[in-house]
Amino acid sequence: MKKFILALLILLSNQFLSAQNSNEKFSITFKDNTLTSALKAIETSTSYKFYFDPTWVESNKDLISGTYTDVTLDDLLNKVLSKTDLNYIILKKKVVLTLNSTIHDDLPANFFSDAPAGNQNNAVNNSTDNPVFYQQYDSLNSYSVTKKASVVFIGKENKDLTRKNFTVSGFIKNEETNKPEANIYIKVRNKNISTSSDPDGHYTLELPRGINVIEIKSLSHKEVVKTLMVYDDGNFDVNVNDKSNQLDEVVINKKGKRQTETAVSGLVSIDIEGIKNVPLILGERDILKVATTFPGIKTTGEGSSGFNVRGGKDDQNLILLDNAVLYNPQHFLGFFSAINPYTAKKADIYKGSIPADFGGRLSSVFDITTKNGNAEKFSGEGAIGPITSNLTLSMPIEKNKSSIMVGGRATYSDWILKSLDDENLKNSQAGFYDGIIKYNNTINSNNTIEATAYYSHDNFSLSSDSIYKYSNRLASLKWDHNFNKKSKAALLFTNSEYKFNIDYNSDDVNSFDFGYKVDESQIQLKMNYILNPKHTLSYGISSKLYNISPGYQHPKNPEATLVSTDIEKERALESAIYLADSYKLSDKLLLDFGVRYSYYMSLGEANINTYQPGLPLSEETVTGTTHYKKNEVIQTYGGFEPRIAARYFITEDFSVKAGYDMTRQYIHLLSSNVTQSPTDTWKLSDTNVAPQSAQQISLGLFKNLKDGEYEISLEGYYKKSKNILDYKVGAQLNLNPNVETELLQGEGKAYGIEFLLKKTEGRLNGWLGYTYSRSLIKLNSAFSSETVNNGDYFPANFDKPHDFSAILNYKFTQRYSLSTNFLYQTGRPITYPIGTYHYGDADYTLYSDRNAYRIPDYIRLDIGINIEGNHKIKKLAHSFWNISVYNVLGRNNPYSIYFVTDKSGSVKGYKTSIFSIPVPSITYNFKF
Repeated sequence: MKKFILALLILLSNQFLSAQNSNEKFSITFKDNTLTSALKAIETSTSYKFYFDPTWVESNKDLISGTYTDVTLDDLLNKVLSKTDLNYIILKKKVVLTLNSTIHDDLPANFFSDAPAGNQNNAVNNSTDNPVFYQQYDSLNSYSVTKKASVVFIGKENKDLTRKNFTVSGFIKNEETNKPEANIYIKVRNKNISTSSDPDGHYTLELPRGINVIEIKSLSHKEVVKTLMVYDDGNFDVNVNDKSNQLDEVVINKKGKRQTETAVSGLVSIDIEGIKNVPLILGERDILKVATTFPGIKTTGEGSSGFNVRGGKDDQNLILLDNAVLYNPQHFLGFFSAINPYTAKKADIYKGSIPADFGGRLSSVFDITTKNGNAEKFSGEGAIGPITSNLTLSMPIEKNKSSIMVGGRATYSDWILKSLDDENLKNSQAGFYDGIIKYNNTINSNNTIEATAYYSHDNFSLSSDSIYKYSNRLASLKWDHNFNKKSKAALLFTNSEYKFNIDYNSDDVNSFDFGYKVDESQIQLKMNYILNPKHTLSYGISSKLYNISPGYQHPKNPEATLVSTDIEKERALESAIYLADSYKLSDKLLLDFGVRYSYYMSLGEANINTYQPGLPLSEETVTGTTHYKKNEVIQTYGGFEPRIAARYFITEDFSVKAGYDMTRQYIHLLSSNVTQSPTDTWKLSDTNVAPQSAQQISLGLFKNLKDGEYEISLEGYYKKSKNILDYKVGAQLNLNPNVETELLQGEGKAYGIEFLLKKTEGRLNGWLGYTYSRSLIKLNSAFSSETVNNGDYFPANFDKPHDFSAILNYKFTQRYSLSTNFLYQTGRPITYPIGTYHYGDADYTLYSDRNAYRIPDYIRLDIGINIEGNHKIKKLAHSFWNISVYNVLGRNNPYSIYFVTDKSGSVKGYKTSIFSIPVPSITYNFKF
């Protein structure tokens, strides 16, 4: 029947071809006419009648204005319909509008050669597509139309268009929440064409003319299959639905796209829901602790703050929460992270191939994004554990448009300290809380605003006379704007503050108050533009203002012998501009080019010491002081930071990637501890302290098995660093106005190989990770006081060559599962006393070269049992129990080793452990 209608229409078009070529001319004027009224005006002014489906016409909202003099009907219709998806054919005195398709008076010469082999008949049927059956009536609105709806048309057919490929783009949203869905995999069936949606849910595909069957897939969403008839560039939006079993398994993916596809290597993306099945200390979900189970991400030891990524120091990681910097990401002396897992949406960790829009740190970026509130209905989630409770609430402000999310977490017991071996710690106390508020408003389809406010506070006392307090505060405001389908922008304002305070109360007169604060404010403009199907550009500019109060100490008693001290404040401005291009050379080769130029200015008001040339920096070599007025430039630094990444498909599911990154860092953490401490301070680059820089190259192989059920990767890297900060023996870092005299700056190198095997589906799922790596530093100088280990490379404090982790989860049923977490690490380096010597009238201890020995290896096994409530849809709340045991083996893993000289003069070593016994816990989670 469809072939008959097609033949009939072609016959009619030939029969009345002379009517189409009519030279009859007329004049008409439009003034803010709708398309419907414009067509009616043409009917009124001429003898032609129009036939169409009104829904086609009413969907075109553009108003028509203009005066047309002595024009043919063909010329007029071409102009009036130019911005629509409508075509037309003139049959005698009748004008029939068609949606997308063109009715041909004959078939193109190469028409059948474009069809797939053995499917010519199908090609004929789809050449006109959307077959329409017309019954003729005498008025504009008198018609009857039936149309085929199984095929989606992109653009409208143009007989004169010679292009063979077109760009189709759109947004993928959750049908229930109307929120954008990132990392949704889109593939064209039987063609090597694929992509994934970005964080805003946007995607772009380059498709050949004609029929394309696309598959929209995700592990947590139902599959969608659509047939597109592509005639021109166009838009196609997709709605997806959640799978009912999306929380059944541990799923931790590489940036959502299959890891073989992107050009980015060294990237871990954590699905926050999946971490509930990873047993950790006291049953707490912890995003950052889970991150350390992946290759290339380590900590110095149990209970330590900070992270060491691919051989970098813990201050070389940029940790972002909704684009604002989080300076101290840890609670409770490093046992818990300051990121509330119930309010977090995703966490992307860049170990290599760092995007050009990120800067200011050498080693990594932890990009953590919080959830938007539920714009549909009131909902919540929370947990009750042995030492903390957590509650997150979400509600719409204006349904389907704006929402707010509020989350809070707090401790209510310090019993954990009572279980430690150290007698001093048993008599201590500690506590923390944090809270977050996020507001989201979808103003319209092109404008969205997000605002986040976060605050965390810790206090602890490790002795009876001192109380330590520290806090994070941050705020961010983001405005997303879509100019059109190809161009979008984001404007961001952020502010971050970290401060700590030590309140020392003693019976003597020398009680004091000690404090420190770092504050930064930043503005960023980020732009994205799809130049064409092969080039996607991103570019932008940013500027950040630092304000640091390096420290103060004020005696509480007027009669104290302590002198009130205030270290001079530091200020600086760090700005950057960047440009990046994702260039798809072919279906096999993808290149990501990026370049960032950063410029740093150290600003006054300040007094800067000058030192005698040719001598080491010390108080004895100070030759004078230069005063700089407020906002006067003291010192400038800057330079280019190129970023290059490439991916090449060896087969469809096997790729090789290579990358090169250069990074610069203008702010340094001053710490005399082996691991990051809450009382560490930050120092800005100036005349006497140069910025750090690093270059990293990486190469990796990535393979998917069984349609992505298994993922295997093997990555290697080599990194060289300059101006890495270290310290002289016995360095005094706090309250030192000449702190540069205690600092050493040297070279660093790190290299390693990382292996990861993941199973993302099935009863047994999880991952195995292994890293062999080295991190070395060289402190060489013309002066012996600034030279360490004879100027040779030696292991950094966090150098741990072997690191193995196994995170496994086995589901017995849909409700019951068993999880295990096994870790093995080489012991970190340490400096040992190796003898004594007599000098003058005293005996002294002789120490080995710095970091020449190691503490014992670290081994730990955790086990957890997960019990989910029933999965009824209509239920007040869905619950989840976690029963876990931390350090099942009861291994006495040393946190540190210290040495004491006894009365006989013998030097004895002692191990300090954090948890030397199994620690059980039970946590109740709920969601409504």
